[in-house]
Amino acid sequence: MFKSIFSNSAGILISRVTGLARDILMTSVLGANMWSDIFLMAFKFPNLFRRIFAEGSFTQSFMPSYIASNQKSVFAVAIFIRFMTFIVMLSFLITLFPEFFTKLLAWDWNADLISKTAPLTAINFWYLDLIFIVTFLGTLLQHKEHFFTTAFSTVWLNIAMVTALILFSHSDPQTIVYALSFSILIGGVFQVITHLYSIRQQGLLKILIGGWKYRKTKDVKGETSKFRSLFLPSVVGNSTAQIASFIDTSLASFLAAGSVSYLFYANRIFQLPFAIIALAITTALFPSIAKAINNNNNELAYKNLYKSFWLLSALLSLSVLGGILLSEPIIWLLFERGNFTLQDTHQTANVLMMYMIGLIPFGLAKLFSMYLYAQHKHLKAAKIAVISLVINLLFSLVLMHSMGAAGLALAGSIGGIVQLILTVKEVGFGIFLELLRTRISLYFLIATTGFGVMFYILNGFLIDLIR
Repeated sequence: MFKSIFSNSAGILISRVTGLARDILMTSVLGANMWSDIFLMAFKFPNLFRRIFAEGSFTQSFMPSYIASNQKSVFAVAIFIRFMTFIVMLSFLITLFPEFFTKLLAWDWNADLISKTAPLTAINFWYLDLIFIVTFLGTLLQHKEHFFTTAFSTVWLNIAMVTALILFSHSDPQTIVYALSFSILIGGVFQVITHLYSIRQQGLLKILIGGWKYRKTKDVKGETSKFRSLFLPSVVGNSTAQIASFIDTSLASFLAAGSVSYLFYANRIFQLPFAIIALAITTALFPSIAKAINNNNNELAYKNLYKSFWLLSALLSLSVLGGILLSEPIIWLLFERGNFTLQDTHQTANVLMMYMIGLIPFGLAKLFSMYLYAQHKHLKAAKIAVISLVINLLFSLVLMHSMGAAGLALAGSIGGIVQLILTVKEVGFGIFLELLRTRISLYFLIATTGFGVMFYILNGFLIDLIR
């Protein structure tokens, strides 16, 4: 299990570091202004659907169904054809009516901004088609407990975008954002090629060929029906976090110029520990948990949950302390250059602190939600996610007036806390309390306090140094 976690974390780390390099370069070239908001808004749409349909919900529904299937190759191909057909049709629809769909993203933007953003929305959305192929192939690799390829593959997207930024750095902003949009598609193509290579290396190509060959002769209607019954609640459960981000971006368009960018850059920092730690651990754990539960081996499933809980808690706690106490030095170091000003650093640091409050709740909620998905309790997880989304939205509407973009981030953290409480209740408070009643909890408290003091002293030193 730890080997899988390490390989997944290593791939994600490389991917996120190159992603940070991409964002640092983008802030230097574009800054935080109208054109950066336009590009980020256009890229938001495919990202929203990617995370709802192509990644979280698909993997969490497909994996348990694939494990339980008696005709894995035919089942896999049947699901792929259905999804790919739907996504291609949706992409054509958005290409034909880009202004309508862009208006759904930013209803407060004027006609001029919408007209500038619409063509970019149409271009960017085709990335979803490519990333679904990546996700489908990546899920097959995860079943073989091969995680590095999928975790690493985003590097190609980052390299493509960095190349575009370097080549067009002296062009006008409109040319730069168009170059970035086309580079996203180029990066997606390389991601697909990388996964096809790994599929062949892992000996999985015969599964796809066999599934295509026998797709009309073997009946998998029962299995695909069961998958659909899991997928729809999973869509709801996984979409809430993305809808919340979508709503935050839209609400930020009502605030001062640059607010969309403040949220984006702060969220990029927040997503680094969340992805490297929470996503890496839960993704690596999910196949083994699902297989154990499918084989009625609940003891093994609980043992893996126990190990992951403390590893996740320790690493996320250190990230929270560092993220809150060192927020301004982090933003200064990564982004304050070129058109990104000192005021932008202050605003983004405030947003980052509010995001970091929710890192532990979101991470632990992800872990326990994964346990529910492995038990086929997708509907329960969906209901919990919807409740947390409603709480998030209510607090967003209240806090945005007094705190601006930072209020939107804090509202998201409050929603994460609610999601954790309700998820733990569904899994069982008894299990949660048993996890806490160990000698490790005392060591955890002492270590966290020590690191908190260290980060506080370091923050004071760095602030004096850079100011």
